[in-house]
Amino acid sequence: MSDPAQTPSSEKPAALRIFLVAAEESGDRLGAALMRALRQRAAAPIRFAGVGGRAMIGEGLQSLHPIDDFSIVGFTAIPARLPRIVRHLRETLRAVRREKPHVLVIIDSPGYTQWVAWFVRRADPTIPIVDYVSPSVWAWHSSRARSMRSYIDHVLALLPFEPEVHKRLGGPPCTYVGHPLIEQIESLRPNAEEARRRSADPPLVLLLPGSRSGEVRRLAEPFGEAVAMVRDRIGPIDLVIPGVPHLRAQLVDATRNWRVQPRLLFEETEKRAAFRAARVALAKSGTVTLELALAGVPMVTAYKGSAFEIWLARRLVSVPSIILANLVLGENVVPEFVQEQATAQNLAAALVPLVGDTPERRKQVEAFAKLDGIMEIGSRAPAARAADIVLGLLDK
Repeated sequence: MSDPAQTPSSEKPAALRIFLVAAEESGDRLGAALMRALRQRAAAPIRFAGVGGRAMIGEGLQSLHPIDDFSIVGFTAIPARLPRIVRHLRETLRAVRREKPHVLVIIDSPGYTQWVAWFVRRADPTIPIVDYVSPSVWAWHSSRARSMRSYIDHVLALLPFEPEVHKRLGGPPCTYVGHPLIEQIESLRPNAEEARRRSADPPLVLLLPGSRSGEVRRLAEPFGEAVAMVRDRIGPIDLVIPGVPHLRAQLVDATRNWRVQPRLLFEETEKRAAFRAARVALAKSGTVTLELALAGVPMVTAYKGSAFEIWLARRLVSVPSIILANLVLGENVVPEFVQEQATAQNLAAALVPLVGDTPERRKQVEAFAKLDGIMEIGSRAPAARAADIVLGLLDK
């Protein structure tokens, strides 16, 4: 394939055609950052096409259809939405064949985007395909890595251990480009005044019960009672819940009768400020555990799912921890309580030692300090790394 960068200066360079597919908000944000980086780093103009949300549309993408159509919560919602998703898949495949892009980039949402990649490879094997965000082959269904090799040319990994996992499992070439949290690091770490607040009384305790209605419903009661037990043992606390706006009414209702009344924060700058001043956190497992670790906030984590989700996870998940911070660190420093173990008594007992200057607190703080080196914080931005790999595929 010819390199547009080698076009003689007397000729107008041909546009690069890049097709992107993102099916949820987190992928949309990654896609928008990648589009900006590609535009900055390419030697030729770029024409973007594909599927994305508000952020990617803001970067000039004309999305084939709304990504809200892919927002499925719970297995019972899948049958009703499936015909529409299949229709979108067909439309996307037709658009790829019509555009015949120089490269296809699928972004996260493996339950959908991997099918896009598989069908495109069958229809036109000449189109290079990049997968931005590796599926969790390290956690479950590890055979996916080897099967991906037949239709994915390169995986852009957000987590530093993923390239070695793909190599071990026989997956496609994989490069660690960095997690998007790296670019938010300054908003997560305290200045001098915030550091003083972090060590001052009453301790600021963060409560993070999740961003989905079902998570809040399952965790609100044990979380509320746990912090009440902590208050009973150590004295007054400043309890803060950084919430997502669409759960405002549910959070107000769920916390109405708590013995310790929280401050509910929904504005992004206020939530970031709370992370920077917090002494400890009680959080639902997920990406937020890595966010807290990067902020240097010791934590206790919990997860409660439906009976079916837990049954499935206990048969399929093969990692020593479900906590992202633990997996990145390579050691289980953050306590985790799953399902029947996620009781108020267990959560409170693990949280109390983290408030003072104790071995339990120091162990987490010292482990979190290693993240800068592990995640290569301070090096090039993840989107720039990702863009260079995508453009490098074209050079080849």
